[in-house]
Amino acid sequence: MATRKPAPPAFVCTECGWTTAKWVGRCGECQQWGTVSEQAAPTGILRRMTPLAPHADRAARPITQITTEDAPRRTSGVGEFDRVLGGGIVPGAAILLSGEPGVGKSTLLLEVAAQSARAGRRVLYASAEESPAQVRLRAERTGALHDELYLASETDLATILGHIDEVRPQLVIVDSVQTVSSSLSEGAAGQPSQVREVAATLIRVAKERSLPIIIVGHVTKDGQVAGPRVLEHLVDVVCHFEGDRQTSLRFIRALKNRFGPTDEVGCFEMTGGGIAEVPDPSGLFLSQGATEPGTCVAIALEGKRALPVEVQALTIPSTAPNPRRVVHGLDASRVAMVLAILEKRAGIKTSMLDVYVSTVGGVRFTEPAADLAIAVAVAGSVQLNSVPRTVAAVGELSLAGEIRPVTQAAQRRSEAARLGYEQVVDDRSKTLRAALDDVRARNTSRRPDGEIPPF
Repeated sequence: MATRKPAPPAFVCTECGWTTAKWVGRCGECQQWGTVSEQAAPTGILRRMTPLAPHADRAARPITQITTEDAPRRTSGVGEFDRVLGGGIVPGAAILLSGEPGVGKSTLLLEVAAQSARAGRRVLYASAEESPAQVRLRAERTGALHDELYLASETDLATILGHIDEVRPQLVIVDSVQTVSSSLSEGAAGQPSQVREVAATLIRVAKERSLPIIIVGHVTKDGQVAGPRVLEHLVDVVCHFEGDRQTSLRFIRALKNRFGPTDEVGCFEMTGGGIAEVPDPSGLFLSQGATEPGTCVAIALEGKRALPVEVQALTIPSTAPNPRRVVHGLDASRVAMVLAILEKRAGIKTSMLDVYVSTVGGVRFTEPAADLAIAVAVAGSVQLNSVPRTVAAVGELSLAGEIRPVTQAAQRRSEAARLGYEQVVDDRSKTLRAALDDVRARNTSRRPDGEIPPF
């Protein structure tokens, strides 16, 4: 009698489901490292699952009978953080906060923990990366000390769950998920299987106890959340904390939010005493001196916020065969395109000039709405013509020299009017030449000889 040959083992990628006959370190489909694991061979035994009758309060109902009441929220005490979450923290929510190393994630969450403790809610801060003394020093520096804020330095998941049972907090912060390990999963902390097991256990605890949990996640060099992609699918909210470490400005964005919108942006400033909210950041990206040639204000859109951003340009004659193009805070390819449009459609020669274009305050303004402000600033620098403080420019330039409308144009004009800008040059001017003429008409500055400078 012939014996049945056993089925060969199969190796499956836990990220995308790609299969292979042998183990490899990198998935051949999604190119992720360390996600291929052995899957048990099928036994051929068919099992049947017995259906279970749902409980009466969980029975399926017509969608028209489902109430639309919002989930109750608790304020974190940090208004900009609540703005991004949709109004506050929902009980039982699992929130993932990611960001570059050193951007200030731990400082922000320590402030959230302190404000929640001051509101009478007990908080457990589980730090798996720093010792209690290190966290205490930061808390003293930022003024985040409170008796209702409990601190534990643990890397074992079971011990963290034990702290939750003992402290009985109303908010838990785990910093970070890549440094916590579970005895139920093999491998070192940070590996995909460990990250998946730790996150799934914490989320299960959050749902069972209506306990909000904020989890810190590391990011890769590409800016993505490190670990398996299932981590982002498991949690309810994914926030990203970003900012240039050379400047004090920080932004927090919601990339996923089951309880609110994903187009809100929170603004913070890193100071010597910790992190401070910036409810109205409109003055951070404007210069405070007198009006100079080569400057123009544009209205940027960060989420639902319209912010004035000053674009500055400097042009000087070049002695090199290839003039320099230096760009900071803007899209270099769009700046090059705007310079070509200026020379071809408006007759402003820049091919023999070194051109330096930058934003004020270190903000990145890469949307097409910056095109017209770049063109006005460069033209003003070439013609030595300053733009009045009461004029802003918003518009996308086409290669034909036409001004195209931008998204949320009405909101940008409304914010400009609130901030005191009397004129917004936009697609209503139709062409770049007409827009430059509109700016020139608003310019009351004159040369010593009384002539209005050409623009």
